[in-house]
Amino acid sequence: MNAPFRLPPRRADGEFDDIVVVAEVSRHFGGRKALLSRVAAPVVRAVDGVSFSVPRGTCFAIVGESGSGKSSLARLIVGLLQPTQGEVTIDGTRLSALDKAGLRSLRRKVQLVLQDPRASLDPRMTVFDTLAEALTVHGLHRERNARIERINAVMAMVGLNAAHLERYPHELSGGQRQRAAIARAIICEPEILVLDEPVSALDVSVQAQIINLLAELQARLALTYIVITHDLALVAHMADAVGVMYLGRFVEQGDVAEVCGTPRHPYTRSLMAIAAPVAPSMRDARPALLEGSIPSPLAIPSGCSFHTRCPLARDLAAGGAPSVGTPDGRLPRRCVEETPDLHPAPGGRSAASCHFADQRPHIQAS
Repeated sequence: MNAPFRLPPRRADGEFDDIVVVAEVSRHFGGRKALLSRVAAPVVRAVDGVSFSVPRGTCFAIVGESGSGKSSLARLIVGLLQPTQGEVTIDGTRLSALDKAGLRSLRRKVQLVLQDPRASLDPRMTVFDTLAEALTVHGLHRERNARIERINAVMAMVGLNAAHLERYPHELSGGQRQRAAIARAIICEPEILVLDEPVSALDVSVQAQIINLLAELQARLALTYIVITHDLALVAHMADAVGVMYLGRFVEQGDVAEVCGTPRHPYTRSLMAIAAPVAPSMRDARPALLEGSIPSPLAIPSGCSFHTRCPLARDLAAGGAPSVGTPDGRLPRRCVEETPDLHPAPGGRSAASCHFADQRPHIQAS
């Protein structure tokens, strides 16, 4: 199981209170029998026993390929999905203890910013109407002048002006739409923003502007961020801690400098190899790139779920460490049969779910 992993305090006074705590959370889909069918539908383990905590005012990044369960985890955090098991706690409040009214109130504190603002902004509403609706839903700034003042202030924060207020989403550029989506998220003064691939739908020239805007807003408004992404450059720029997700589970998590600087799990090493400019120190190590695609969550491999694509397992079977491999050259039996726990690194600032996390075999030349 993915046991909760906690980083040591990073402030001088040694104090950090966790505003988000995710404890052994799973979300499974399917498994029920269809009408007039004797066979239960297969179970999809979108999220499977994930645990982490986010100290107030910091940024936690969740990284992985498409299909790894990142977006499902984001929706569990904001209460749009209910966990099959486990618990999500926001600022001391367990989501499972809230009714519909309680969840609605919580969403003022936790806001979700989606990947594509064209899908999240109502095409029939102007920017002004979108922002005014958010205030109305939460009963804020009911007096007209106060509402207009708040809307103008938020527009200035995100780099838009009064001329943009009367425009519809299709009349804005991609960067302007994302700024409007961010304005809608912060107008009700939330404490937490869950950012699901916040820049991946934008042109490269605009991505840096939005990343810098998010960093400025975090510092100005004392926000806590949870960033869902596959972009390690974004992680290195924004995050304090990171969890690397594969087939619904964290395979490595901890301090971002440790995980991105000296990754211990072969999946993380392969992701870093793809994004070599993010971690120049890793270039000489030349970790192997991934082969194949992520397996279906309907048929998660046994043992270590990454063993079917693992370059380290292939290296071990090829002779890197014969003592841990099977005699006939197959993958190490332990990888195929045993599910690894999260093993803390020396110093305790990261942990990796790999039987051979600290083993870099030297492959004999053929």
